[in-house]
Amino acid sequence: MIDRIVDARGTLLAQAKPRRAGDDAERAIDGRNAFIMTSLMRDVVRFGTGARAMQLKRQDLAGKTGTTNDQVDAWFTGFNPGLVAVAWIGFDQPRSMGGAETGAQAALPVWMAYMGKALKGVPEEDMAVPEGVATVKINPQSGRRVPDGSEGILEYFYQENIPTEQAGFFEGFFGGGKSAEEVKDQMF
Repeated sequence: MIDRIVDARGTLLAQAKPRRAGDDAERAIDGRNAFIMTSLMRDVVRFGTGARAMQLKRQDLAGKTGTTNDQVDAWFTGFNPGLVAVAWIGFDQPRSMGGAETGAQAALPVWMAYMGKALKGVPEEDMAVPEGVATVKINPQSGRRVPDGSEGILEYFYQENIPTEQAGFFEGFFGGGKSAEEVKDQMF
């Protein structure tokens, strides 16, 4: 970013005055959406392909691994509330790096080395659940809300989209009573 422009005599011709997100800048997306997406990306770091990042012993990290077809590119994009960093691995002239070179294997360790140093001594920041987001215990197989006292996992939902105990998200949505796995296979 250009901070300022001065002429040959040192006279200030222009000065950047960027609006800071969260202060006076217009919100780009609904705060509930940002919270839920961050929660999903935190799960990538806690339980998914980015789980090795938990070695940094921080609960405020979120991110996403990525690998292109034939392992031509691999990356990890991750963040905490104060810092975003991306590690990319690949060749200048695209070619496969080999079958084991995924975002989790090749790029994540680079990201971790940087973030470990950059966040050293920086206190963790917790996410506040925004108004309009509900925490609901669900059955991870069906997506149904589970009755009080039952086993399940906690997930976040827009207040107006809380699942019911009677029907899971996928059941009846596409008709035919297909399982969540069948619907996901059709979609992806």
